[in-house]
Amino acid sequence: MRVLHSIAGVFAVLTTAMQCARAAQTENLSVHSDKMGRDIPVTVITPDSYALGDARYPVVYALHGAGGSHLGYSGEDRPLRALADRHQVVVVCPDGGKTSWWLDSPVDPSYQYETFVARELVAMIDRTHRTLAQREKRAIAGGSMGGHGACHIGIRNKQVFGAVGNIFGGVDLRPFPDNWDIKLRIGTQAEHPDNWERFSVVNHLDGLADGELALISMVGSNDFFLDVNRDFNSRLQKKGIQHHYIESKGRHDTVYEAEAFAVVFRFFDNYFKTGKGTL
Repeated sequence: MRVLHSIAGVFAVLTTAMQCARAAQTENLSVHSDKMGRDIPVTVITPDSYALGDARYPVVYALHGAGGSHLGYSGEDRPLRALADRHQVVVVCPDGGKTSWWLDSPVDPSYQYETFVARELVAMIDRTHRTLAQREKRAIAGGSMGGHGACHIGIRNKQVFGAVGNIFGGVDLRPFPDNWDIKLRIGTQAEHPDNWERFSVVNHLDGLADGELALISMVGSNDFFLDVNRDFNSRLQKKGIQHHYIESKGRHDTVYEAEAFAVVFRFFDNYFKTGKGTL
């Protein structure tokens, strides 16, 4: 566990990355989900060197926040294209149906996003792109709802993902019974209290042992998800699960998210190269 109160120096890597030539390529796909019976939009970002040879690449799955889409992380003004080049990784950005919370809804069969990401999408990307198709070369990250999704999917699918990045994630759903359509995905807290326990990431830790995942969490000191991330960090510490927790000045916004992604991708890069999540 590591806590940094000032990470301006680490965040500077984002500026450097953004100054590099934007040679990464984006591809918009429709990926069929058998579980949901429909096609899901997905954007794939390949690094500058991808078109120049036959090398295979690690993959980062990037999950957007509530109200976002598969296009939110791939624009010219967002950091992931530059980070794909900088770290030579393929980045996969699925669409999460605005407010899926990246889970398999027990009340709505049209929202089955854990299965889609962890099984259907990973299998399809490994078939169609030159990936290093093993968990040690595969990571998942996201911001806000996407941070919850990265932890929820990553912890529950350790055989698929080796590293998880949580950026100001809503890792405990219970304090927010009327926000962001959560009750549409898992039922109301009054009628389905067990679902609110079962789908809150802070309650997933009984299924996680130290060393099974490389895990990093980042949250700003003025974020409305600060308390739930502090609790998540505390629970990981109590279980003896080594991880990185970074709490620094910032808000729940795209500025902090972009800065945090630069740190998370460096963490993933070290994991892909050494098998250890380090900064």
